[in-house]
Amino acid sequence: MLPPAPARAPRDTDAAVRSTDSDAAQARLSAISKGYLFDQFAHHLVPRARFATPRPPLINHGTHVRATALDTLVDEWLVAGGVDVKKQIISVGAGSDSRFWRISTGPLKDALHAYLEVDLPENTLAKAMAIRKSKELSAVLGDNVTLTLGGQGLESPRYVLAPVDLREDPAQTLQPFVARGMLDPSIPTLIVAECVLVYMDRAASDRVLRWAANTFDVAGGLVYEMFGLNDGFGRVMRENLLARNVQLPGVDAYPTLHDQAARFRQTGFVTVQRALSLRTIRATHISSEERARIAQLEMLDEVEELELVLAHYVIAFGVKASDPESPFASWNLPAALPVVR
Repeated sequence: MLPPAPARAPRDTDAAVRSTDSDAAQARLSAISKGYLFDQFAHHLVPRARFATPRPPLINHGTHVRATALDTLVDEWLVAGGVDVKKQIISVGAGSDSRFWRISTGPLKDALHAYLEVDLPENTLAKAMAIRKSKELSAVLGDNVTLTLGGQGLESPRYVLAPVDLREDPAQTLQPFVARGMLDPSIPTLIVAECVLVYMDRAASDRVLRWAANTFDVAGGLVYEMFGLNDGFGRVMRENLLARNVQLPGVDAYPTLHDQAARFRQTGFVTVQRALSLRTIRATHISSEERARIAQLEMLDEVEELELVLAHYVIAFGVKASDPESPFASWNLPAALPVVR
């Protein structure tokens, strides 16, 4: 009689999605190395960063538009009402993002009251280890830092990293940070979701945004993701992702720019709802000075291909502020994004 077959380990269905953070981090490192972006902290959060393979100019240009627009919108949130008005930021699916460190060592550091990052446990474990290993990252947090949940989380007075599955009920996963006082409902709070909600179904992603709108007196939402994948280009993108076992259960829920803006109204961000493609942002919001600087970095032959790619990525944002005179009610992307220095 043959011995029983060994139990098969359960399939890690999230592994492919988690790997997309590595792709984004590698693209960011490439853009930094070429001078498109400046970030002294990113390499501390990416394993073997010095061996990162440079990306082609098309990827570097796209990364520049994405990062510049998102960073500017976050900065505009922090300056709304003045830097003496404290704000909070919740970064969901944060991955290897370095934004907390860039803010905390920059001119807007005094506007930040608290910064919460959440992601799947495997990602937060890796990030917590990277933070503790890096003197530069740890120095920004100060001495009062505690590892939590067996190393999957990390807490300091102003920054918290925690493992959270966003597909679960935010009342159980995110609300505890309010209940224990880490997040203050009376402080204007921005929730940032960079290429994360598209990997969830509509019901789950809407719950996350609705929780933020319902929890904070003044709430902002900022979403970056791919959209409009029902054309030829989009079908090829889906096929390429499926070949890597990456699915996009949320991409068909908001297929147009109008839909992307409307998602904020539907989830409680009733004051402001806006959505722009990266193609529009590159054409109408990147300053002529910055475009000239970028043009000197690398020759870009695939301009039409770049515009096609950028037309399938959106930055959408919304605000809930009960006072129509609130400075947050005018939160928007400036006409000319600043030159990266």
